[in-house]
This record gives sequence, C-alpha cells and structure tokens, in this order.
Amino acid sequence: MLPLDTFFQIILPGVALFVGSCVGSFLNVVIYRLPIGLSVNEPKRSFCPSCKYDIPWYQNFPIISWLMLRGRCSSCRKPISARYFGIELMTAILFFAIWKKFVPVYGAGFGTGVGMAIAYWVLAGLLIAAVFIDIDHFIIPDSITLGGLVAGWLSVLIVPELMGDGSRLQAIWLSAIGACAGYGLLWAVVQLGKAAFGKTRHEFDEPVKWSVGQEEGADEPMIDIDGEIQPWTDVFYRSTDRMIVDVTEFCINGESHDVEQVVVWHDRFVVGDKVISLEDVEEVEGMCVKVVIPREAMGFGDVKFIAMIGAFLGWQAVLLTVFVASVFGAVLGLFQKIVMRDSWSQPLPFGPYLAVGAFVWMFYGKTLLEWYLHGVSMR
Repeated sequence: MLPLDTFFQIILPGVALFVGSCVGSFLNVVIYRLPIGLSVNEPKRSFCPSCKYDIPWYQNFPIISWLMLRGRCSSCRKPISARYFGIELMTAILFFAIWKKFVPVYGAGFGTGVGMAIAYWVLAGLLIAAVFIDIDHFIIPDSITLGGLVAGWLSVLIVPELMGDGSRLQAIWLSAIGACAGYGLLWAVVQLGKAAFGKTRHEFDEPVKWSVGQEEGADEPMIDIDGEIQPWTDVFYRSTDRMIVDVTEFCINGESHDVEQVVVWHDRFVVGDKVISLEDVEEVEGMCVKVVIPREAMGFGDVKFIAMIGAFLGWQAVLLTVFVASVFGAVLGLFQKIVMRDSWSQPLPFGPYLAVGAFVWMFYGKTLLEWYLHGVSMR
C-alpha cells in the first residue's frame, strides 16, 4: 500500500505539475488563436503554424513532444518556437509552486487549500494567456479580462478563504471592492495620462505608408503607420480624441482624394469638406509626412485586466500589483532605452508587469504586508 506521506508529498504535487503542463499546452492554443479570431475548439487538434499539419496525439504530449521532435514539425521540419515549450514548462512550474504554497500536506485545511490552489491555477492561466497576447498584439481580449472577472467572483463565492477569514458574503463584497479599486485606479491613470502627455507627433523626412483596415473576424480596425500597428481603441479612447495626418497621397474605399490633411475621429474621417462615417469605411491607405496621435498612458485593456486581478486577490493586492508593475516597467523601460537603444516612443505592453505584480502578491503578499505594517508600528 502506498504510504500516506508519499501520496501527499510526491504524488499530488506531481499531479499538479502534470496538470500545469497540460493547461500550458492549451494556453498555447489560446494565445495563438484568440487574437486572430480562430476558435479554440475548432479545429480540435493542434496544428503546425507553418504548414497547418494536424499534429497527431502521440506528438502532442506537453513538454516532452517538443523535446523529442527537437523543436521542429515532423511534417515540414520547420522550427516550432521554443516559446511553446517555455509556456508549458512555466505553467507546470507555477501550478506546482501554487500547490506547494497553499495546500498543506494533509490534515486540517487540506480541502480549503485545494480550493485556493485551483482558484489560483485559474488566475495563473488567465495571467499567462493575457501576458503573451499582450506581448504579441498589444491587446488583452475581453474574453480574458471580463471572463476572468466573472471567474474571480465565482472563485470567491466557492472559496471565500481567498479573501481572508470572513464570511462568504464579506468575501464577495471584498472581491467586488478589489475589482472596483483596480478599475478605478488605472482608469484614473489613463485619464491623467491623457491630460499630462496629450499627443505624440511623428514627422518623416520622406513620405511613409499609412493605412487603416480590419481583418475578418477582428474586433476593431487597426492603424498602420510605417509598420507600427495600433488597435483603434488604443488611439481613440474618448470621443474627443482625433488623429491628424498630413498626407501626400490619400485613398479611401478605392477613391483618391487630393487633400493635404486628413482628420480622423473615433467614428469618422474628415477629408477636406467631406465627412465619412467609420461604418462606411472599408479600406484606407496613403502616404503621409506627419501624424499627430492621441497618446495613452496605457491601453484600456489594462484597466479591465487589473479589475480581474482585484476580483481574485482583493484591493490590497491591487495596490501592490500596480506598484510592482510600475517599478518593473520603469526599470525595463530604462534598460530598453539605454542598453538596447530603442526609441522612447517604442510601445511597451503593461499587462506583463501587472501579471508579475499579481504573482508577487500571490506568493509573498501577506509576508510583505506584515513586514510593512510591522515597520510602520515600529516608528
């Protein structure tokens, strides 16, 4: 018979590691498909990003298969990014660490610990998916943030211990406060950023291409200026925002216009004395020499993202998460500027830093809070 200590100390953590690797494999599917409008269920089987070869089940074991295939598709032999392996391994390690952190070996509190671990597994999966989508596309889909918000409330309803030792009703209340605190805090940052930074100007020595288009299945149009792509709602957050483009050539819906400047609002294009509703626009392209763009402190997806984190972790976690994210963002931004010689205008997604802050709270939040309160009491 299997010793009890072996079951609780080795078998169950091993199961957590395995479950994490499987979830990581699914997250790879979500990260690749969700931003481009593909269903995560159809096709049901994973496929090679290069040749679209359906990967058979015996080549689709998390972590192991990538190593056995040496990071290449068995059909076309083209490389498969090591990031697929990395996400599976990272998710497995996080699930294992969460289990070890929150689940006692056995005895009192085991059931509660399992419930907390599963809730944090859900949050970890949402954070990982959001981070890599944000890195790739500078967006965090509503299906993750708003869906995660609901998942956070349900988790707290089922496992009220996520919010401390209070009652279930108190836990739901604290979760709602956490979501509102996160939303309100970053919403204020967005508004203050608008007021402080205003607009950014791009001037070019030679005319460069610019265009506006929307891919089939996409949620919103994308603006492309000399290869720099931004989602429509990241540029036009408020109805008063406008983008001014000095053009040498301009074509909308296949029709050329002899104008020197185009003004773009959140819902319309102003071309000379003609106003064209955004709903009537299918394609915009041309050449420009100057663009004045409303500049955000961060995308609005980040606002919903921190609300989701607050729903899982509470309002105190929101404060630490934003603080840690700001520190990490500032340090890495300086590194990018000084070491990598990137332009100050190079966009930096904020979602990954928020995720780091959330993980810091998840593993060390109570310790940091006790340390801080102890330091205050000693003064």
